[in-house]
Amino acid sequence: MEVPSDDAVLIEKGKKAGDPHVITVNCPDKTGLACDICHIILDFGLYITKGDVSTDGKWCYIVFWVVPHSRSIIRWTNLKNRLLSVCPSCSVSFYWNQQQSKSCPVYLLKFISLDRKGLLHDVTQVLCELELTIQRVKVTTTPDGRVLDLFFVTDNLELLHTKKRQDETCEQLHDVLGESCISCELRLVGPECECLQGMSSLSPVIADELFHCEISDKEIHSQALSPDMMKLKTTNVMVDNSLSPAHTLLQVHCADHKGLLYDVMRTLKDCNIQISYGRFSPVINGQRDLDLFIQQRDGKKIVDPEKQSALCFRLKVGMLHPLRVIIANRGPDTELLVANPVELSGKGRPRVFYDITHALKALGICIFSAEIGRYSASDREWEIYRFLLEENCKVSVIKYDG
Repeated sequence: MEVPSDDAVLIEKGKKAGDPHVITVNCPDKTGLACDICHIILDFGLYITKGDVSTDGKWCYIVFWVVPHSRSIIRWTNLKNRLLSVCPSCSVSFYWNQQQSKSCPVYLLKFISLDRKGLLHDVTQVLCELELTIQRVKVTTTPDGRVLDLFFVTDNLELLHTKKRQDETCEQLHDVLGESCISCELRLVGPECECLQGMSSLSPVIADELFHCEISDKEIHSQALSPDMMKLKTTNVMVDNSLSPAHTLLQVHCADHKGLLYDVMRTLKDCNIQISYGRFSPVINGQRDLDLFIQQRDGKKIVDPEKQSALCFRLKVGMLHPLRVIIANRGPDTELLVANPVELSGKGRPRVFYDITHALKALGICIFSAEIGRYSASDREWEIYRFLLEENCKVSVIKYDG
């Protein structure tokens, strides 16, 4: 029996300021559903404080307590519709999740404006609030102080073909840019522009530094990390087959970070692991505990020691290295490279570009050029964010995986 689509997702807002909002999903199950839900919640700028997941293999019941990461306006109706779109019970809209990455039309947003600090983040924030997903970016600054921005975007609401939606987008950008906006245009890209996955070449040395995934005590201690960083670099993953005759218990204890639950769920989804029951405890002293009763896709426990070790390793990599970051001098320029793994379904991590530009704006660092693309390495696909920072940038040259 299918649940009516309006009942598959319920959102109960907090009774007073600061109270978490409760998101309940009650629908037929599918492998990776929790990952898809966490992806959407993260994409809307929400943080999961705790959660419960249970399923009998056919029907699932998921409850997440969430709070906004910032003062961003949350469009709760749109959030509910996005969540409904990934629920198997919603037969009318379920196709959206299955075909989005392949069939969603790509639009080119092109605008020219006078340069200023924080410009790129302000534009990115508008696009996020409009629920436009940035697929690729090409930003360049001209010698006369103008900025040419090319944003290749897809519309989560699938309305960008309408004049009303296009006008709304340009109007909101004009409101943010003010008199500095010289021109703004939006159009559907042709087939010649739809191959957006490429990235300008990376040197073998940089690629090796960016995509390595070694985890060892020796590596951690050799970096002379501060106590706070040592805490971030510590995670424990344990497998126990003694507590359930049908399920493997996966226990995770680690430092909390933005998108942690998504990182865990993404890894399990890519490994075809099904969650029968899961509890995500609230954060205590910056640490979070996860208890997950899991099965392989064939419904069996994970008893092979090699499979157990491989799963634990992938989870540790996903939690300790959700983003790979390098800041280095490239001749006269300072270059920032950020990489994150792409889901096997083709979806990238939400809001990475937003977070990077927000951090640079907060530091008062101007961006000379920016680029987003895809790159294949270490037997998987990566999303790469590449920035050239202003010439007088004072950022220390460091390498950091986190």
